[in-house]
Amino acid sequence: MSRYRFTGIKTDKNTGNRVFKATLYPAIRFSDGDKFIFPIDGARLETLAYKYYKDSTLWWIIATANGIRDGSYGLKPAEKIRIPMNLPEILSDFRKINEAL
Repeated sequence: MSRYRFTGIKTDKNTGNRVFKATLYPAIRFSDGDKFIFPIDGARLETLAYKYYKDSTLWWIIATANGIRDGSYGLKPAEKIRIPMNLPEILSDFRKINEAL
């Protein structure tokens, strides 16, 4: 899967080049179904997204829910991580925000 599959493309008016649109992420509200975990040392957001959502490109949901700005570092076992489980609502909010761009 492409990591840019949720990112729109537009044409630059000045150069005619195709460029990626900005991607905005919705606020992730708490849900009764959310899971809280302590990851194993070195776990990455992509691996958690694949484990819980079967889609590693949804790493941004976990990052946004936990205020993580740099998903490239490994997570530490002492960090309690929230895994939002209300995917349909989150993805709907995401599409609404980004369709308006």
